[in-house]
Amino acid sequence: MQKIVDLLSRDGEARYFGPIFDCQKVQDFYIVLLEKIKWENDEVVLFGKRIITKRKVAWYAQEALEYTYSNITKSAIPFTKELIELKKMTEKYTGETYNSCLLNLYHNGSEGMGWHSDAEKELKRNGSIASLSFGAERKFAFKHKSSKETVSVLLEQGSLLEMRGETQLHWLHRLPPTKKIAEPRINLTFRTIQKR
Repeated sequence: MQKIVDLLSRDGEARYFGPIFDCQKVQDFYIVLLEKIKWENDEVVLFGKRIITKRKVAWYAQEALEYTYSNITKSAIPFTKELIELKKMTEKYTGETYNSCLLNLYHNGSEGMGWHSDAEKELKRNGSIASLSFGAERKFAFKHKSSKETVSVLLEQGSLLEMRGETQLHWLHRLPPTKKIAEPRINLTFRTIQKR
């Protein structure tokens, strides 16, 4: 039986399921995602200036959806059969449903993500965001917006982390950069986008 760890003390839920795939499956998915996903450098607009990030991203969905974050709007690519398989597996564990997936490719530990919340207006309010990790194991951190309390977890290969409830309202999260890791990490975040 899978042991689920709830990482947050209050104001939301972050459930860590640990690895949900065997080692061979993790390796197979990692290779397929690295080779088949249409990766592109991410763009963000900060203080009116367009910045190209080192990390690469891809935005997939089961239908023609758009998603705006960091002042850039992305149009979804249709799910691949591997993404559908991963989505179904994720839904089995979380008991939720998702219609889209934002993927991140971090080439090594020097690439990370600063403190933020996933609170874009298209996202289902207080909905579930499920994160799968392949490749390098990386530390992931939460910080409470008012108390500044922090919590961190090592995201293992093939692991599942789910954020739900009021987590995005009360907590920030980030992937801290590190000089200790030279290998790539692929992260999939399954989400529910609501059409306006």
